[in-house]
Amino acid sequence: MTNHNALIPDAKASIGVAVRVPNQSLFSPGGGRYISIPRKKLVQKLEADPSQTRINTWIEAMRASSPTRTRPGNISSLPESKEDEHSSWMAQHPSALSMFEEIAEASKGKQIIMFLDYDGTLSPIVEDPERAYMSDEMRNAVKGVAKYFPTAIVTGRCRDKVRRFVKLPGLYYAGSHGMDIKGPSKKTKHNKNNKGVLFQAANEFLPMIDQVSKCLVEKMRDVEGASVENNKFCVSVHYRCVDQKDWGLVAEHVTSILSEYPKLRLTQGRKVLEIRPTIKWDKGKALEFLLESLGFANSKNVLPIYIGDDRTDEDAFQVLRKRGEGFGILVSKVPKETTATYSLQEPSEVGEFLRRLVEWKQMSLRGR
Repeated sequence: MTNHNALIPDAKASIGVAVRVPNQSLFSPGGGRYISIPRKKLVQKLEADPSQTRINTWIEAMRASSPTRTRPGNISSLPESKEDEHSSWMAQHPSALSMFEEIAEASKGKQIIMFLDYDGTLSPIVEDPERAYMSDEMRNAVKGVAKYFPTAIVTGRCRDKVRRFVKLPGLYYAGSHGMDIKGPSKKTKHNKNNKGVLFQAANEFLPMIDQVSKCLVEKMRDVEGASVENNKFCVSVHYRCVDQKDWGLVAEHVTSILSEYPKLRLTQGRKVLEIRPTIKWDKGKALEFLLESLGFANSKNVLPIYIGDDRTDEDAFQVLRKRGEGFGILVSKVPKETTATYSLQEPSEVGEFLRRLVEWKQMSLRGR
């Protein structure tokens, strides 16, 4: 078994809290509009009053990342401006289902490798993270894909937990945003050398992560609806069930604890704040590592497809853009800033796309 235990220091490790703000804008809660928050302005605010401004900045970001959920399928019910906005966004990120033939054509003569996020992609987003179960129908779709293509689950969840949710052997599981990766231990069609893969990027941070998790559990007891999830190499603070008036308290608790741990940083997902080690590792790095492990690091005969719904999946989408091969597919019902090529609205469409991919492969094999 190949055991990689790498520590990659971040050049900005001295910053206790890293506010990740796109260069252009953050997505507003208006269901499709953008609010401009210049990076320079945020830095000036932080320098003026670091503690309170940092909290206010995170509250603003928490609100901005929680857009009103609008069903784009019912375009006629949208105001004209939002209808135009949605149409423009879809022109830039068309449905992977409507563009399936284009994707299939691009994959001819190449090895497809499938990368899948879990929450919001294979399972619906639910109020209780412990009950984010994937359907049997989706499980069969993933199983079908894994039969023909190397398949990896890349998630912010703890690797062992997501494996219990998925319940499929023969896959690559990358937990904690790719900081904890394990491949099939037995010989498979896509792993013929029977060389297992184990990679853990931040083992020395485990005691620190555990301490922070325990502190957050205590702090969040006075915030109704908040929950803390220890994902081994990172900690998630879920505020999906927290009244919006208490989001400031969530941000205050998280930033106050994090101020004591300069080797950890704060990032954000869909109604979740996440504490991670300050190392240069993310879902994009995990994608590159898995391509290398499968022998496709410098290959031109590979087509990686990454499907995800979260801000953290953008790191993987960006890697595919830079490689100039493969496609990122964003799962979203509303327009969002993204570097993904295509879009799907919800997990049910992800399942449909996976099934079509299997059917296409089966037909290709029969034709051959």
